[in-house]
Amino acid sequence: MDPLSEVLSLLRTRSYVSSGFRAGGEWSLHFALKDDVIKCYAVEAGGCWLAVDGIGERVRLEAGDCFVLPSGRPFRLASDLTLSPMDSKAVFPPALPGGTVTLNDGRDLLLVGSRFTVAGRHAGMLLKMMPPIVHIRKDVDQAALRWSVARMREELRDGQPGGALIAQQLAHMMLVQALRLHLLEGVHEPGWFAALTDTRLCAAISAMHANPAERWTLQELAAEAGMSRSVFAQRFREAAGETPLEYLTRWRMLLAGEELEVGRSVSAIAPALGYASESAFTSAFKRVMGCTPRDYLNKSKTRLPLQAAQTGRDTHRRLRG
Repeated sequence: MDPLSEVLSLLRTRSYVSSGFRAGGEWSLHFALKDDVIKCYAVEAGGCWLAVDGIGERVRLEAGDCFVLPSGRPFRLASDLTLSPMDSKAVFPPALPGGTVTLNDGRDLLLVGSRFTVAGRHAGMLLKMMPPIVHIRKDVDQAALRWSVARMREELRDGQPGGALIAQQLAHMMLVQALRLHLLEGVHEPGWFAALTDTRLCAAISAMHANPAERWTLQELAAEAGMSRSVFAQRFREAAGETPLEYLTRWRMLLAGEELEVGRSVSAIAPALGYASESAFTSAFKRVMGCTPRDYLNKSKTRLPLQAAQTGRDTHRRLRG
């Protein structure tokens, strides 16, 4: 798979809610940090302002626009961003699939959309790789995303057999569609996505993903990118915000986490990811994941769902080539 597909395949979506929001008059709402939640919305009528914490850009949303918030950061929606925000929990009751929340007279804005959580011990780390805002403005691009939002609302509202599985697939499809469009439009903020938009850097990332067990050197990765060692190292760090070998180690540890959760031993995982010894692998795992492989498993408080097991089998096949 390509790097974007591989990263997204590690996100296991669940707990889907699709609903609407109407607002009128003057209002401002603050939505708290949800580091395991992805939100996808379409503006059906009216307009409002969007501001994501830590991002200087303020986004004006108008009828027809679609936007996705993949990173789980706190954000504000408002008729006027200079107004003091109210906690969204004061307005939004426990969500009802297909329901609509109305603020004030509800005449100036109608948003419809879906939100879903992502499972997995390292979901937070994966979401940090995503852009904070994906704003879809072009009519032809909006159509596919709006169809997905509408279809998910129908599936969750109607409760037909198989609806949960369809909602799961739609959630992934919305995320992939939005991120693909974001890549095509060009990415300006430093991060993993900025590196993917650079065809030379993406060639090196693809090589790391295709063979994570290879004991890659900076020189070899530069050759994959068709660049000199020094230029490649500088360009990668400027685009991605980390060195190529730091990225490689983090990607290996994400794969290792999947393997650990489906029962593979450290002695099997270490050589499959290019480590000559279990101790070298364990040190790298602790540095990236913040705990030892054993602690990683001991902290897991829920049973492994079927989809996680399937993801692990897919990862196992990828490691074995």
